[in-house]
Amino acid sequence: MSLDPRLWGKAAGLGKNAGGAHRTHPLICHLLDTAAVAEVVWDELLTSHQRSMVVGALQVPKEEMRALAAFWAGLHDIGKISVPFQLHRGGPKNAEGELLAQELCGERGYGFAAGAAQDRQSHEAVAHWWLVGMFEEIGYPSSRRRPQSQLSHAVAQMLGGHGGCYHPVVRGKDYRCPAVRHPGLGTGGWEEQRRVHFDEVRRVTGATSVPRGRMTPGAAVVLTGLVIVSDWLASIEVEIQARLTEEGWAGAPEDLDAYWKTAREAALRLVQKTGLLGTGFTRPDPVRCADETSLLASMEGQLPDLVTEHGPGLVVVTSSPSEERTEAALRAAAALGHAAGARGLFYALPTGSSADSHMAQVHAFAEQALTGPWRSLLLHSSSRLKPAEAARQWAQAHAAGDVSAEPGEEWAPAANSWLNSHHRALLAALGTGTVDELLQAVMPVKFNVMRLFAFSGKVVVVDEAHARGAWGQKLMLRFLEWAAALRIPVVLAALSADKSVDAMLAAYHRGAGGAGEPMVQPRRLPAWSFVDAHSGRGHLPRQPAEAVRTSTLSIEVRDGAPYDEIQAALVPLVEAGSGRAVVYRPTPADAIATFCQLSQDLPGLDVSLVHQQMHNKDRWRRLAACRDTFSPGAGVSGPSVLVTTPMLEHVRGLRFDLVVSGPAPLAGLLARAAQGAGDRPRLVVLKADSTSELDDVALVRRTGMVLGAGRTISMPQDVPLLLDEVYADELVDRVGEAAARELQQLDNRRTVRERRATGTAGWLQVPGPRELDGDLGLLSRDHPGMEPELLSYVLGEEMVHVVCLHQGFLLEDGIPKEKLALDSKKRRPKPGQLVPYLIPVPQRLVEGVTGDANSDWRGMAALKNVLRLNMAPEDGTWVRTGEGHRFRLSELGLTVDQLP
Repeated sequence: MSLDPRLWGKAAGLGKNAGGAHRTHPLICHLLDTAAVAEVVWDELLTSHQRSMVVGALQVPKEEMRALAAFWAGLHDIGKISVPFQLHRGGPKNAEGELLAQELCGERGYGFAAGAAQDRQSHEAVAHWWLVGMFEEIGYPSSRRRPQSQLSHAVAQMLGGHGGCYHPVVRGKDYRCPAVRHPGLGTGGWEEQRRVHFDEVRRVTGATSVPRGRMTPGAAVVLTGLVIVSDWLASIEVEIQARLTEEGWAGAPEDLDAYWKTAREAALRLVQKTGLLGTGFTRPDPVRCADETSLLASMEGQLPDLVTEHGPGLVVVTSSPSEERTEAALRAAAALGHAAGARGLFYALPTGSSADSHMAQVHAFAEQALTGPWRSLLLHSSSRLKPAEAARQWAQAHAAGDVSAEPGEEWAPAANSWLNSHHRALLAALGTGTVDELLQAVMPVKFNVMRLFAFSGKVVVVDEAHARGAWGQKLMLRFLEWAAALRIPVVLAALSADKSVDAMLAAYHRGAGGAGEPMVQPRRLPAWSFVDAHSGRGHLPRQPAEAVRTSTLSIEVRDGAPYDEIQAALVPLVEAGSGRAVVYRPTPADAIATFCQLSQDLPGLDVSLVHQQMHNKDRWRRLAACRDTFSPGAGVSGPSVLVTTPMLEHVRGLRFDLVVSGPAPLAGLLARAAQGAGDRPRLVVLKADSTSELDDVALVRRTGMVLGAGRTISMPQDVPLLLDEVYADELVDRVGEAAARELQQLDNRRTVRERRATGTAGWLQVPGPRELDGDLGLLSRDHPGMEPELLSYVLGEEMVHVVCLHQGFLLEDGIPKEKLALDSKKRRPKPGQLVPYLIPVPQRLVEGVTGDANSDWRGMAALKNVLRLNMAPEDGTWVRTGEGHRFRLSELGLTVDQLP
């Protein structure tokens, strides 16, 4: 039987012909397009390490493995030769509105059983079910008793996962007669065409080798990523239009050979357009530090030798938060990246605001450390709609600061860039975002393995590695196991060494297959350690780092009315006519109120405000302005104060003579105190102030007990001791019976919450690389009861992004600014236009608010977490009241009040 080119593979976005019928792209052409792109991805996009993982696992020479990768990628959509797909009601139609594929139904061989068209098996699952038997036929190792352990099933399951999730194991009795269980596969002509397409893809790609190895987790991740990326690139509609075959194209072998030549010529151009090629790490230059015992000098002097001897791995840096620690982490990443041949870096932080603030330093690092062209994206919840446009808006906000990046700068990708998409963005050479992007790689969410693939070609830096609570720590351990198995170089930066840091070292040790006991991170500060990914063995520096700059932190606890104490603390600055201070308030509403009061009560004080519930670009601009005013070298005269919320505690590069904060867990207070300037930084804690709703009450109470009326500690030497004191069981013995009973109850609640979070995360996380037992379906298993709400609970506080409008205009700085452009057909906006105007708000603050846009926008995935609010003017602000909430927007940001 000859190949039937009427079987279509692509139709959406290809337009219509002169007769009014939809244009289609034959399935065989799409398969060859994808195979051609896969060759280029193998050659140009994969790192040498990624290729060696595949070659070593499958035991095939490199040149033959390239052809096999192309062959397999070309088979990814063979499941589209099925009744439900070809006859899908949304498929291409003729001028009369009839499905083009209907003509097949009346032909001999294309009949199908009753109910076949309603078979709900996806084309990805069809590929999995059918390919197992075909691979077995051509000699791939197979097993009737344990199909998941053999290559014939593993490759089929891998290809069936190209839609973002793998499918369960198919047993022999099913894959040998797949149409019995799923009549939608069809028999007769349907089966024959699948075989013809299979044979032609194999012939054209020249993949005659039969691998004898096995599909390891590492090989599966790399090959899955290669197939998905190749499919995405081969599916770009404008490129398909340039290669559409003429009517009457027969699809004979000579036609396929000619088309293969065309597809290969187009493939390199396609991959080049992504902006992903040519990026690497330069050989790190030795850095001469003034003090050879500093953290940076210790790492620069010894880490390169360790990496040269043992290969890349995990570096853990424990030190007080500072730009020096960030620089040390980035220097370690450069050494690891060069050794691993990595093609980029992902810098992960606890919150979107901290990612915003770090992007300047990460970008400056990339200019020195990365070679070739590279693209930088901002990756967190507020930027996820259009990461490239978020990066460009960020660049504009910082144009007057240290990073003079105007639109069009080569490091910021264009708004219409191929990378400017939710799932593809992680492939960018440089990403600055939140740790959630890492953790979702080890949760059974769609395209989780695509995330692992993106990270497997990069260095990953995690700043404040254990700042996300019990659930985050549990998932981070699983990520580190996978990172070690995939030989991903990782740098972890943390405030101090504790059991959670030791657990991270152990997880990487375990993932690398290390023997013996894992290493324990030194408790002294600062410190660093290294675990090589080859053996899992730990290495400590021969010459430990020393604290070059020490300081004496004065902590004063005041119990008066919070605002009165804030004003009293700031009056000396006004009287002296100089000094810089920061005031932490628990919520945006508190910060706004304090800003307004201070501006009125202390006219000689320059008062600034930044918090998380501002428009994206307003928050970016204000953070950039903070660097001009509050950085160590800022030449600002006169007293200045910044009023903010806990969002600022992860921001680096700011220095204050005085830090004022409400009660918080000790780690948070120390992070804020690290922003103090000079040899004797000052921290004032407002005992009577409210705490953040996200802070653990027991830890806040324990911190208050340890601090008492105030403490003076040496930084950084006393930090581990003070943290141990807060967590000590003996602390209960220092208070009266009633207070001890209350503290014990709070501790018990914290323990229950942590165990519940740890248990939920442990239940939800995917298996470790050594637990798969050959079944990739375990990476996509669907738990009963795994609703989006549960996923949000495990990932942390769910955020909604509010966009405020008045009569169709987007509001900015208290005035209608820009007309919202809506799609003429579906009445939906372009997501990129919304990015600068989004305001992140915790879901808990808007529970029950349906919003004015959900009925129009709900169907668009990018807008499902965007809440549109139509506002009305009131007393110089914009207000919306309803559904138990009152929203008020001004140039100072958004506040949300729950009505009684």
